[in-house]
Amino acid sequence: MNTALPLLDTPAPDLQLPDSAREGLATTPFGLYVHVPFCATRCGYCDFNTYTAEELGPGAGRADYAGTAIAELHRAARTLGPDRPTVSTVFVGGGTPTLLPADDLAAVLGAVRELFPVADDVEVTTEANPETVTPASLARLREAGFTRISLGMQSAAEHVLAVLDRRHTPGRAAEAAREAAAAGFAHVNLDLIYGTPGETDADWAASLAAVLAAPVDHVSAYALIVEDGTRLARRISRGELPMPDDDVLADRYEQADATLRSAGFDWYEVSNWATSDAARCRHNELYWANANWWGVGPGAHSHVGGLRWWNVKHPAAYAGRLLAGDSPVQDAELLDDEDRALETIMLGLRLREGLALTTLSATGRARAADAVARGLLEPRAHARGRAVLTDRGRLLADGLVRELTD
Repeated sequence: MNTALPLLDTPAPDLQLPDSAREGLATTPFGLYVHVPFCATRCGYCDFNTYTAEELGPGAGRADYAGTAIAELHRAARTLGPDRPTVSTVFVGGGTPTLLPADDLAAVLGAVRELFPVADDVEVTTEANPETVTPASLARLREAGFTRISLGMQSAAEHVLAVLDRRHTPGRAAEAAREAAAAGFAHVNLDLIYGTPGETDADWAASLAAVLAAPVDHVSAYALIVEDGTRLARRISRGELPMPDDDVLADRYEQADATLRSAGFDWYEVSNWATSDAARCRHNELYWANANWWGVGPGAHSHVGGLRWWNVKHPAAYAGRLLAGDSPVQDAELLDDEDRALETIMLGLRLREGLALTTLSATGRARAADAVARGLLEPRAHARGRAVLTDRGRLLADGLVRELTD
């Protein structure tokens, strides 16, 4: 069972890593995630820990944020101690990181390099909304050392963007991708969402075509999920919009996979396709491998050697704690072997490489054999001792995970 750590009930001078969490620190891949919680407006489907940029109090706004995040990086460096792990990936997410000036994002990355050993081939990603970047800002980010950009496109259909409350025009995402490539970004991703109420087969085909016309080597495509408490959920509950249809979502996924495969993209995680191994998002692979990462920012989650913790959610509370010299950590839990094995199955099954059958219980292995018979797991991989999803299995991955872990 997860073990809560009571020492984090009140602000503490520093998070303490138990010896068990330090084991393997030097040999396990390590990444840094920096959460930027600001958005110009809130998208109707989004339930992330984000805030419109000007609604927060002193110390919590955009102008002060880079310095606040750097303060937490200093705390992370102190906690990890003199033998700090080498940073293999940095991911700046949000929110909309590119609402901050490019110089601020460069300063955060500069602090990472000052405080930590950094791999020569470090992957440095920023998320961005298409309307918040320019050729000049992209050139500055590239100059600072960012190697990868992930642009939120969602759809090429104007009426679909309107339902999602997205502000950019339909062609802006592909244009921003071209600007990023021209600025020298080695890897460019476009994010898509499928199954939005009112989206037609032709709309989805047009979105895929627009992606493939852009200079990208990675595509993420996610089914629309209606999250409680969002504007989209309220509109559906009032009958203004229909709930996304599961059969339509499955059709959209199959259409995406076929279209992307024909253009040279291979899936490597259920919702992610890349043109090569080098084009995969190594930071996300670090999550899926249950490796180590430190999350900086309000509400950010971290994991080191089975210790998992998360920061206070509100940017004002986060900034206030750091300003007072206190830890921003809200709470933590120490995972036991059973918890960690469960997460390995949940995450690993979604990957193209799958997972070793030995990670499953005896019941799980029996159910995996049944899943082979049902066409959800590949028989040849099963014969080699691995559980690997078939094309049909990818459509039912979440349910299969539950079967194998119950």
